[in-house]
Amino acid sequence: MRRCRRLLAGVAATLSVEALVAGCDRAPSTLSPVGPKSDFTTWAWWGLFAVAAFVCCIIIGLTVLAGVVRRRSTKVKTGEGRTFVMVCGVILPGIVFAGVFALSVGGLVATSEPSHKPAMTVDVVGHQWWWEFHYQGTSAVTANELHVPVGTSVELRLRTHDVIHSFWIPQVMPKMDLLPRRINKTWLSVDHPGTYRGECAEYCGVQHAHMDFALVAQSQSDFRSWLQRQEQDAATPTTTSEQQGMQFFTSASCSTCHTIRGTSAHGQLGPDLTHVGSRPSLAAGLIPNDVGHMSGWIANSQAVKPGNLMPPQHLSPSDLHDVVAYLQSLK
Repeated sequence: MRRCRRLLAGVAATLSVEALVAGCDRAPSTLSPVGPKSDFTTWAWWGLFAVAAFVCCIIIGLTVLAGVVRRRSTKVKTGEGRTFVMVCGVILPGIVFAGVFALSVGGLVATSEPSHKPAMTVDVVGHQWWWEFHYQGTSAVTANELHVPVGTSVELRLRTHDVIHSFWIPQVMPKMDLLPRRINKTWLSVDHPGTYRGECAEYCGVQHAHMDFALVAQSQSDFRSWLQRQEQDAATPTTTSEQQGMQFFTSASCSTCHTIRGTSAHGQLGPDLTHVGSRPSLAAGLIPNDVGHMSGWIANSQAVKPGNLMPPQHLSPSDLHDVVAYLQSLK
């Protein structure tokens, strides 16, 4: 009896710790689905959890029974023991595994293609350590921010610029890998407006943990307005500081790495900055997009995100002020 009580106390303590840890985790949960693909993932999770809980209860019950009930005085016949092992150890697990496998395959087939033809296609490019999104048929390019219309199937063409990455939006879709020299295709659809966190789910280097992006689901009218603004060239500087900032940006090394449409900056190594001032964050969601954080990022991004490809920029205080003023004006 004492052993059984210790066993039950240990199980209860383990479950309590797991519950506390889960409660402290503020990461997006696959159990809060907002799309048809995530609905299947949630259903599959609960189904597997129910099966695991059922098996766990049986094992705990048999363990308690073995510790409480005295052994029978008569020996168990060899035939009875073999039958018990065959039924409980082979046949029943085989039926459970076959059923789970069949349901999983059926769900994967059902979600492999959208119910309606995708209304748009977005090319997704993974970089160390940020995301690039190209909207096919338009000139719109964003970094670390994917906008989609609500209730619309969107095709995604995934590829990597360097190493293997994995595209994952827990509340919207399961992950899919981005592989070198290959384009993987998938799709997504979001049922409710909102901003949902996406991330890289495949270790890709020292800053893998800081490779997030935002999925912004908008109404059809809001999305069309946003896309129309993104297709436009960069805004013309209106103040002296912004004009000097643009002149410095296009004449310095900044233009060899970044593109600002409508100017002479056509670099392809770093993110497109045509509308950088409208983005809520910088460095793949690591810091907010405001004057102070942008200044620190430009001056020495290695202090913020060590290992990224952007070297420190040795600008005078006045030049840094002008460049930041210009970039912040690019809405």
